[in-house]
Amino acid sequence: MLADATRVRIVLALRDGEMHVNQLAVVVGKSPAAVSQHLAKMRLGRLVTTRQDGTRVFYRLENEHARQLVTDAIFQAEHSLGGVPRHHHVEGMDAL
Repeated sequence: MLADATRVRIVLALRDGEMHVNQLAVVVGKSPAAVSQHLAKMRLGRLVTTRQDGTRVFYRLENEHARQLVTDAIFQAEHSLGGVPRHHHVEGMDAL
């Protein structure tokens, strides 16, 4: 489900709260139709859930597991770049 970069971007966009398709399309840089197709698959995979408000459908993460999975994958990728990964930097300690 998360092998597609657009779906990963959607998860990252939804980590701070719900959004509707047009908002997500702007954030991930894809057409609303393409985002809708990804969201339909993500909904079937129970990564996202919906809430309807009038004619708008808002999407949010089903639970924190997808967010954590994407975060961990990004952290692992940072390790492969060499040096001290960004997520290991402690605020204020970078100057030392």
